[in-house]
Formats: sequence, C-alpha cells, structure tokens
Amino acid sequence: VFKWLFVQGEEPVATSVSGRPDDLAWRCSSDTFDLNGRAFENSENWAVLSTDGDKPSPRFDHAAAMVGSKMIVFGGDSGNHLLDDTKILSLDKLTWDSVASKVRVSPAGRRAQFRPCKGHCLVPWGKTVILVGGKSEPSSDRISVWTFNTETEIWSHMEAKGDIPVARSGHTVTRAGPVLILFGGEDTKGKKLHDLHMFDLKSLTWLPLNYKGAGPSPRSNHVAALYDDRILLIFGGQSKSKTLNDVHALDFETMVWSRMRTHGHHPSPRAGCCGALCGTKWYIAGGGSKKRRHPETWVFDVLESKWSVCVVPPSSSITTKKGFSMVPLYYRDKIVLVSFGGNKKEPSDKVEVLVVLQNEHCFSWRSAPDAEPLMYEDSSPSSKELADHLNNCDPLYSNSVARHSLATTVESSSGRKSLPDSLLHNSKVGGSSLRRQFRQEEECSLAQKLQKPIDDDKYKDVDDCSELPSFANQKQRSDTYHSPDADAKTKRVGRSSSDINHQHDTKIANLVRRNMALEEQLSAAMASKDEAEKNLSLVIDTKEELERRLAERDREVVALKEKVGGLEQAHEDSNNASNTVHADNVRLEREVAFLKAVMDETQKELHSTRGVLAGERARAFQLQVEVF
Repeated sequence: VFKWLFVQGEEPVATSVSGRPDDLAWRCSSDTFDLNGRAFENSENWAVLSTDGDKPSPRFDHAAAMVGSKMIVFGGDSGNHLLDDTKILSLDKLTWDSVASKVRVSPAGRRAQFRPCKGHCLVPWGKTVILVGGKSEPSSDRISVWTFNTETEIWSHMEAKGDIPVARSGHTVTRAGPVLILFGGEDTKGKKLHDLHMFDLKSLTWLPLNYKGAGPSPRSNHVAALYDDRILLIFGGQSKSKTLNDVHALDFETMVWSRMRTHGHHPSPRAGCCGALCGTKWYIAGGGSKKRRHPETWVFDVLESKWSVCVVPPSSSITTKKGFSMVPLYYRDKIVLVSFGGNKKEPSDKVEVLVVLQNEHCFSWRSAPDAEPLMYEDSSPSSKELADHLNNCDPLYSNSVARHSLATTVESSSGRKSLPDSLLHNSKVGGSSLRRQFRQEEECSLAQKLQKPIDDDKYKDVDDCSELPSFANQKQRSDTYHSPDADAKTKRVGRSSSDINHQHDTKIANLVRRNMALEEQLSAAMASKDEAEKNLSLVIDTKEELERRLAERDREVVALKEKVGGLEQAHEDSNNASNTVHADNVRLEREVAFLKAVMDETQKELHSTRGVLAGERARAFQLQVEVF
C-alpha cells in the first residue's frame, strides 16, 4: 500500500491511500445505514439527513469537501447575493457549526482580501482544504488559491508564482499528492476554457501542461476524477452551444488525451452534475441542460468503461436541483455520498445521504479518496483491522508509476520541477522524456516482479514453510558430511519428498477443481448480472419510449385543446354575428313600418291635394264660362 505523507515541522499534512488493484475488498455487514444511532432502513436511495446546530443559510453553486468526519462548506449563492461564510457539519454528531472568517496575515504583513464567491472548488489535503478559483465580487484577473485549516479554523492566502491561470468558475480541480490538476471552466467574460494546469503545493508554483491528442472541447460545469493517481477523467459539461455527455481520459504517463468508448446505456447530456470516485466506481449525480434536469444517479465502472443507473431519486431530492454539492464519506464499513444545498425554485439547506457500498457490492481501495488512519478509530473491529492492514502491509507491485504518477515528478531540489521542463514547454520532447523516465522505473519494477515467482518456487513443494529449513539443513549436511547411514537418510528424504509432492499434487488438483467450480459460479453470476443489466436497459428504453409517447400525446392534447378553443371562439363570434343581424333586422323592420306610415300619410295628403286642385279647376272653368 502506497501513502503520500508530507511533513511540515512535525505535522502530517496529507495522506493518500492506494491499495491492491485486484483484492483487499470487503463487504458490508448490514444494509441498514446507522449514523450516530440513527438508522436509515431505506438505504437504496437518497434519504434526508436530519441535522442540528447553527445550520447554514440556503444556497447553491457552493463547494464542499470532506476532512475525516467533517464536511466543510464554503460560499455559494443565496439567490440574492454571494456568500463568504464557512460552515462545518460534524457527521459524527450531525451538528452544524459556524466559523468566523479569520484570515492569516502574510509574512510581509499584508492581509489578502477574502471575497465571497461561487462556482469554486474545495479540495481536501490532510487537515486542510484548498479553495481554488470561483466567480467573486469584485472579480480578479488571475485565479486565487486559499487554504483553510480545520483545526485552527483560519484561512490563509497562498502567494502563488509561475504561470498563474486566468480567473474562472465552473472548473474542476483534482489532487495527486502535493499536486493540483486544474482543467477547463469559464473565465470572467463567459468564454469556455479547456486548458490544463498544475499547481505544486510545495513550491506554490503554477505550470501549464502540454499534451497530445484531441482533448475535451472547451467546457464548464463538468466533473473530473483522478483514477489511480494516473488517469484524469472528464465527463459532461456545458460548451458554448450545447450540453455534453462525453468521457475523456488523460494518461499522465504518455500525456495523451483520448475519448473513451463506453458501454451500457449512457447518460444523457448534462452539466452541473456532481461526481465522486470510490475505488473503481465513479458516481455521477444530477445535472441537466438548459431545458430540463436529470434526476438519476449514474455509476461508471472505470475498469469496464461501462455506465449503469445506480438509483432514481424522487423529484423532491436535492440531487434533482442545480448547484448542489456531493462528497464521499467513509463511515465504518460503508461508503456514503453526502449531498447538500442546491436550487430549483428556491435555494435549499437540506442534507441527503446515499449508501453506495452494500452487501452486494465490493470496493477496492485502489484510488480511494484521501483518508487518514485516524478516521477508523470509531470503526468496527473488522474495518479497523483492515485499515491497519492497509496502512502496514507492503506494496503488491513495485511499479511506482501506477501510484506516483504526477506526484513523484514533483520531488526536486531548490529549482523544483513538478514535471520535466521539456514536457512543460515542448509536448513532443516532453512525452518521450517522460516515457524514458517511466521506462526505467518499469524495467526495475519488472525485474522485481520476475524475481518474486522465483522466490516463491522454493516453497511450492511443501505444505508448511516451517518444514523448509530442516529439509534444507539436511541437504546441506549430506553435501558436506557423509555418515554411515547417509544412504538410508537420503532414501527417507526422497520418500518424504515424493510424499510431499504427492500431497502437493493432490491439493493442486483439489484447488483446480474448486477454482473451476468458482469460475462456473462466477460465469453464472456474471451472466445473470448481464441479463439483469440488459433487462434494466430494456426497462429504461421502454420507459423512455413511453415518456416519448406520453410527450407526443401531451402535445396532441395541447393541439386539440387549441382547436377546441378556436372552435369555441368561432362559435361565439357566430353568435355575436347572429345577434347583430337580428338587431339589424328589427331595426330595418321598424324603419320599413315607419316608411309605410309616411307613405300612407303622403298618399292621403296627395289625395286631398288632388281634390282641392279639382275644385279649383272647376271654379276656374266656371269663371271662364261666366266671362264669355
């Protein structure tokens, strides 16, 4: 087992544990998650964790980190303004505590300005956490690095030097020993980035990393993980024009980016999700696009490059919100994911947990997140024994490349080069020089690996190693001194050796048969697992198809509602027109009646006028007669 242990004075400031790659796995003793006497029977999904104390205000786009059994939360957005408070959740007591914002004065007597921020990163390092970047008010040109000591509860500004990256938010920071790896993000002008930098925590120096291959496109709000202190994994994020769901890997041995070909039903494009690497399992929770959020929690098997759905939480879970945080907690014989905060319609202050290590799962300590031996003091005896074994046993392999990776290259003298200068300034030459360095270590490692089977061969003909010295001493004495009974002793030794060989062959045959039976059981289990995963994939596909059909039906219902609304409007317009016509008809009828009355009156007047004219004509005619 390999450890990183750096000492400043007498205080250990970092410990990183990596275990054997193939064994040293254990299983949980119970499916019930018990934290501080509170049992969660439903450990198959996210569950709300009840906490006490000085609870933090609701927030999102904050950052969290786990140090031992304490979760440190800093900053974020309250919905109205940015925050600069520090909150600590003691998971052994389930109690929140507030920390006064104390800032250490620099050796030069200057006090750095501690700004509220969001979209930053918190990385654990021994008893401290490291804050990198973030969007602050007022903004700065270059990225800043702060440390928070969980024992003294004091923030300190790291006076960085070297090629300091531009200020950014929505980036990712992973740690390999005393080296921080920074990737991507969004600068203060909203430009998406895909640059790669490293920060040496010993020399406080920023250095850009050159690489080969088609790396990830510029993005922000993605997730990253460092597997085996050697492989940097990048998933998802938001580019300039679309949301992504690709997985990229950077091998620090060759400094070559590659896009991973994944298997299984892969997650839909998403940004703003949270990730936690637990052994070979990379858990991805939440995230979404501009149009919708995705509730499911996925798990990515790094060794098999295979996606599968872990759980689908209810819509009320904070993992369905945006801007929440998630960190892993190693509690007794279980691994628990702890999420906090987030924002949907309003910011949240809830804490939820998900047990990801249960009886049907196993966990390898290779690439386990940083943990200190003290964190197992309250563990059950089996877990503490395993922790002691991991902390004291020798490495299974001698290949330091698989464990050291970046961090081994940091060690240097006064001029400290965290990586070879040729790698930092010339990717072509750097790759070859790095490979030469690794090749020398691998050759030495290969010699040690080849030597081990030779050393083991001298034990293969005996059942107990304790019998070997007597057999060797007998052989040595027979070569140096021949007694009268030497031939008889030699024969007895030969018969004993043949008996031992026969017993050994018998045990080998039994072991072979047991191995074959176990392989058959394993094959059957793998087949059932594959069948279950296929069924799950079919169920998920069927669910998506049903959701798609339901969405189509919803669209059709909306269209029909619009048509019905149009018909109702047309009917109302028709009624209005009919009422208008009826009113016009009544008015016309009244006008016609009036005109008829006027016409009758006119005819009467005309008739009387005609009578008068006739009388006048008669009188005129009579006058004419009288005149003549």
